[in-house]
This record gives sequence, structure tokens and C-alpha cells, in this order.
Amino acid sequence: MSGPKLPLTLAAVLFVVFAITLFTTPEGKLNWLLEVGPGLVGMVALALTYKRFPMTPLVYVMVFIHICILVYGGFYTYAKAPLGDWAREAFGWSRNNYDKVGHFAFGFFPVIIVREVLLRRTKLERNAWLVFILLNVILGFAALYELFEWAAALMLDPAGGDAFLGTQGDVWDAQSDMLYAGIGATLGLVLFSRAHDRALTKLIGPLPDRLTA
Repeated sequence: MSGPKLPLTLAAVLFVVFAITLFTTPEGKLNWLLEVGPGLVGMVALALTYKRFPMTPLVYVMVFIHICILVYGGFYTYAKAPLGDWAREAFGWSRNNYDKVGHFAFGFFPVIIVREVLLRRTKLERNAWLVFILLNVILGFAALYELFEWAAALMLDPAGGDAFLGTQGDVWDAQSDMLYAGIGATLGLVLFSRAHDRALTKLIGPLPDRLTA
């Protein structure tokens, strides 16, 4: 599936998922909007820039998967996600750790999006400096998101704020969230950099041989 067909198909599927989950969530529409909001913003940004800056199919698939993870967390809240409850019982954990899946995904998928933008719009080379910059960008966004969560929790009622934060009594929750985003970004680069290079080659032509240290 090439051209606009792939992003349009994925967007159509997501709109159906949005409609079903927003109006059936047992945890309230506000929590759903807070959790899924970043994904909605990303979709709008991709749609508005598609004509002048279409991304690789790999990016659109990654965005789709990432948003599905957000929707699942927004539907149940991260602290009550059934998948996290299953893992807690299976591995003997003391808490529901589905929020760590979300924060891992916050690094794993967006790092390839940022990589594509930097490689196509700047003179950065595909070397260790690019990896360093990408990891710091993701960690910076992860820290910014923690500040956003904190501000949102202060503006909400205590129960709503706790549902959104999903700390479950862990005083180091924000720090571990950022760590998981960093781990996700690192693994995303390790697993998908070469596939991303191939996707870029198909989209914009051969890439310069810029793999110097």
C-alpha cells in the first residue's frame, strides 16, 4: 500500500477506535482525552504537513501502533489496564505497570519520527552524534510530558489527577517513566535504524554514505 492510501486507511481505523472507546470508557471522557490527546495532536500534525512533507510508511505504522497503546491506557486508565493487571499477577509485581509500556512507547516510536525529520531537514549525519541528539530529544520530551502531567493533576480534582498520573504510590514514578522512554528510544534506534534508512531511500532516493563516527 503506497501513497496516501496507507495513512488514510490507518486514520480511518483509528477514528473508529476513537469513537468506540471515547463513548464507552468506564473512567470518564476527560481522562481519555488527556491520555489520547498527544496522539490526536500528532495525527493532526501529520495530516497538515502531508502534502509538503509526506513521511515514510514505517512512520505512519509506528504512529498507528503508538496511538493504539495510548487509547488502551486512556480507556481503562494506566493504573487499571487489564494487561497490566495480568502481568502483575503473572510476574508477582506490586503494581500495575502498563504505564511503563506507555512510556517505553513514548521513546520507541517517536524517536524514528524525529530521526526522519532531522535527516531530511537538517545537515546532521547518520553517526553517533545523531544518536546522541535523538536520545536527548526524547528524554527532553519525556521530562516535558512529566511536567505536563504534574500541571494537569494540579488542575484536576485529586481523584482525577491521580488517575491521570497513575503513580500508584511510587515516589519515583516520574523518574522511572523518563528512564523507560530513554530505553524505548535506544531500542527503537537499534531495531529500526536500518529499516528506516531503507524506507527513506524508497521515499526520497539514495541516502548519502554518512555513517562516519
